Amino acid sequence: MELTIKPLHPLFVAEVAGLDIRDPLSPEIQDQIQNLIDQHGILIFRDQNISDDQQVVFSRYFGEIEIANSKHNITKQENRRLSNMFADISNLNKNNEFHEKESRQRIFNLGNRIWHSDSAFRPNPARYSLLSGREVPSKGGDTQYADMHTPYERLSPEMKELIEDLRCEHSLMYSRARLGMDYFTEQEKEDFKPVIQPLVRTHPATGRKSLFLASHAGRIVDWPITEAKLLLEELTEIATQREYVYTHKWKRYDLVMWDNRRTMHRGTRFEDTKQKRDMRRTTIAGDPA
Repeated sequence: MELTIKPLHPLFVAEVAGLDIRDPLSPEIQDQIQNLIDQHGILIFRDQNISDDQQVVFSRYFGEIEIANSKHNITKQENRRLSNMFADISNLNKNNEFHEKESRQRIFNLGNRIWHSDSAFRPNPARYSLLSGREVPSKGGDTQYADMHTPYERLSPEMKELIEDLRCEHSLMYSRARLGMDYFTEQEKEDFKPVIQPLVRTHPATGRKSLFLASHAGRIVDWPITEAKLLLEELTEIATQREYVYTHKWKRYDLVMWDNRRTMHRGTRFEDTKQKRDMRRTTIAGDPA
């Protein structure tokens, strides 16, 4: 089996052809994919018409799968559409119908349209995400990705010195508050308690440093709240300039794999009460940042 690699952006992202992920991977191919994700940060596999079980098998080549549960979402187990091996990045309820426009679940899910890194609100933030497009809208619903290495490397020496040792509080309550969600049950407040993450990370495979930002970051430890929010907004604006961003226009059965330790991403607008967007994500658990 010979893989063909096509870079799609000067800084990151590559399309990988010549692989059917339904087939078992040899150790050599596993190593090649691992090297490619370390190099490019985002890999795109086209025409992967897979089942949930096949996605799980492929994902496990790269680590342990995070279990989705109500501690990291407002959806209760009995209302889940997919198994808890998956994060459901769709606009569908357990009956495969559209969420009601004013439903709490829909509003919560709209938080995926703000720049974020998956599971930054967990003590051990995610390593990789693998998102399968089972059904995609005819217009909109793209995913934008931002490289976080180069923006950090291009910061001024003064800014690098300022942020080097800063730590941030991350919580789902912070990101959803930006959408006007100001009510959480006492159980949700307990489940969504902030965790502390560094503002600057070093990638274990490459040694490159990057910004570790997300809409989940709401405070900087030991900083006044206003100054913290201003700095986080400033860094996010820097990191998401056009030159650092790749927009993925989904085709049905695309599988996109990305490294959360060096990227941010967000979904884009589409008619989510009229067009189905069935996206299923397996998430590889990471180590403490």
